[in-house]
Amino acid sequence: MATLFLAIGLVLIVEGLVYALAPSLVEQMLEAMRSMPEESRRLLGLAALAIGVLLVWAAKSLGA
Repeated sequence: MATLFLAIGLVLIVEGLVYALAPSLVEQMLEAMRSMPEESRRLLGLAALAIGVLLVWAAKSLGA
């Protein structure tokens, strides 16, 4: 359970930093995402999910 809280906290920190430091970049990214086909967005999301799972697995394997 502690790992879940750690992961959620880290995601919120990164998301918060992006919105706090570069709000105009967020707007540009959203516009770029709107112009992408739905299937491309889905594949991008699945790739991000897979990378995230691999990173969490690697961190846990290293003793985090």
